[in-house]
Amino acid sequence: MVKLLVFLGNPGKLYEKTRHNAGWILSDYLYPDVSWSEKFHAQTAVAEGFRLLKPQTYMNESGKSVRACSDFFNYTAQEILVVHDDLELPFGTIRLQKGGGLQGHNGLKSIKQHLGDDLFYRLRIGIGRPQRGSVASYVLLPFDKEEAPLLPLVLQRAKAFLQGDFNALPLTDTLG
Repeated sequence: MVKLLVFLGNPGKLYEKTRHNAGWILSDYLYPDVSWSEKFHAQTAVAEGFRLLKPQTYMNESGKSVRACSDFFNYTAQEILVVHDDLELPFGTIRLQKGGGLQGHNGLKSIKQHLGDDLFYRLRIGIGRPQRGSVASYVLLPFDKEEAPLLPLVLQRAKAFLQGDFNALPLTDTLG
């Protein structure tokens, strides 16, 4: 049973609306009125029976925050769901999975390294791959003019996954 929802992103205004902050964007959509406090190198809150965590470390150090929180509350990896952007999925695709490959995602690598386990759940929000240019630059750019208007629909679908509405959505869902 999932007890901790981890939303990945990078701190600071510069990264606020970037693809790499898809996790934070979803947390703000789901919990616009929650009262966040600072603990575990993160913003943390409780809502709808879940502990919420938004690491305030940069993406590649997210595991430090997740480990501190999981140690304090004695959570196992199987009680954690990490929400993150995913280059390997086309924009608008949402996939829920337990464990599996990390596809080079530095936030996930850090979490696995700090927990010593990769059997946490993942809600993968597809951002697609760049057609040209570097991946590092791409993930740190805002959603483009074609994607931005569709983002609310993606967030609604992700919300359905987190609410356990698995009858309404398959484990993979794609726009269009």
